[in-house]
Amino acid sequence: MATVLSPRVDAEAQGHSPPGPLREFWNAFSANRGALLGLAVVALVLLVALFAPWIAPHPPGETHSEAFLQPPFWQAGGSSTYLLGTDAIGRDILSRLMHGARLSLSIGLAVVLISVAAGIVLGLVAGFFKGILEVAIMRLMDIILTLPSLLLAIVIVAILGPGLVNAMLAVAIVVLPHYVRITRAAVITEVSKDYVTAARVSGAGTLRLMFSEVLPNCAAPLIVQASLGVSTAILDAAALGFLGLGAQPPAPEWGTMLADAREFVLRAWWVVTFPGLMILVTVLAFNLLGDGLRDALDPKLKR
Repeated sequence: MATVLSPRVDAEAQGHSPPGPLREFWNAFSANRGALLGLAVVALVLLVALFAPWIAPHPPGETHSEAFLQPPFWQAGGSSTYLLGTDAIGRDILSRLMHGARLSLSIGLAVVLISVAAGIVLGLVAGFFKGILEVAIMRLMDIILTLPSLLLAIVIVAILGPGLVNAMLAVAIVVLPHYVRITRAAVITEVSKDYVTAARVSGAGTLRLMFSEVLPNCAAPLIVQASLGVSTAILDAAALGFLGLGAQPPAPEWGTMLADAREFVLRAWWVVTFPGLMILVTVLAFNLLGDGLRDALDPKLKR
């Protein structure tokens, strides 16, 4: 049976210098066509979000009394002035989608940053300090996981009050247990290794062990979960916006746009279809990107 060598081993066998870590990561990542497609779509959405004020043909809240529910330009009655049509009060849908990309991505990234930061701290504490503290943290995470995520987010927003910030906090709490469990599992694996024992013998304190020695070696699963968590955050925030508990009108958030267009589903298909497609494409792109990162960062999958 032929032996399959890794790129590093194969390069050493041929007398060449092995590829660096970044090169090796890119080789593994680029072998996944779906991941490359997801990366391209994510990059495109990010560019649109960044330059929305300059590339959007109209201000997102500007109404045009002569163009109520105007169809896209390729349909009878459409106009090149409003490429994807207008909504019930004459706002350009394309412009609102572009500005909505900025809002939806900001929600996703903010939720991930909050949940990752809190999850890392709680996971490190649970992994290093055994006893009642670990039990209390993990049982609390188990309780959160037993509740349906969207229902829990709705309850939290109902308690805090509807609004964009409260919706982000609610979604961050819902996804927090995943980061806590991943961090704790990685910490338990790492603390038994020789480099941690050597650092402890050399006089390293607990905080140094946690953040300087162990945490960098737990980064790979957290990066993968964070990339997948952005899509979950966008989807949950859109669901809360659709229910009227997230971003409030006239904010051009994709879920809020769907909520505003509910009564026009049969009369004007475009007011519902395009926001829904943006949510679908963006969430799918982040999922593909996360799968590619998982394949590239997991040494077992690379082998």
